[in-house]
Amino acid sequence: MPTTETLERFIARVEQNAHAEACEEFYTGNSSMQENQSAPRVGRDLHIANERKVFARAKSVTSRCVRPVFASGDIVVIRWIFHFEWIDGTITHMEELAYQRWEGERIAEETFFYDPAQRVPKKPQA
Repeated sequence: MPTTETLERFIARVEQNAHAEACEEFYTGNSSMQENQSAPRVGRDLHIANERKVFARAKSVTSRCVRPVFASGDIVVIRWIFHFEWIDGTITHMEELAYQRWEGERIAEETFFYDPAQRVPKKPQA
């Protein structure tokens, strides 16, 4: 079960757009991440590589936690809003829920729930 201080440090890292670093610091070595009902990615190194790949395509990113954060024992649910401005000039605005199972002070399993239509980049509105 994570402490309140650990949850706040995790949220702060993500809001600083240090997503790869948050994976290094807060996930177990064999953790799994799953997007909706897709097959999970397993292993912290794979999570880190995926985050770096996404951020390499972005010109800018804004990551924001929408409070309250729900925590009950080892289960934590966080509502996130992400805004990506891609190098090609398109944008992606996503809202998701992250359902996490923690083992002590690290995330062991995480599933993201969101509308997949949000992932389609759009041209900025004039």
